[in-house]
Amino acid sequence: QIQLVDSGGGLVQVGGSLKLSCVASGNIFSVNAMGWYRQAPGKQRELIASISTRGVTTYADSVKGRFTIARDKADNTVSLEMNNLKSEDTAVYYCAAAILGSYAYWGQGTQVTVTS
Repeated sequence: QIQLVDSGGGLVQVGGSLKLSCVASGNIFSVNAMGWYRQAPGKQRELIASISTRGVTTYADSVKGRFTIARDKADNTVSLEMNNLKSEDTAVYYCAAAILGSYAYWGQGTQVTVTS
């Protein structure tokens, strides 16, 4: 089992920045990738950023160049730095852990609201 606790959401104006954090615990040695998903009202949950154990990162086109995912193996944390936020970034953001290539564990979610 893996436990994920994500935090760092809040209210920010358009053009502002936020940094989300996720702390992982449990059987983390089985994790082969970490990611951040988000779900906006009325929309499906989407994967927006991921990082492999080798540090390879991928981003959705909607956040590329504005968001940065990073992993600190020393304290089992994954962060998502979000810059130049837009109103369409408003969503609940979830940290996720992948086992054998499939995301199977989720944080509780943290709300990000971007206001104009």
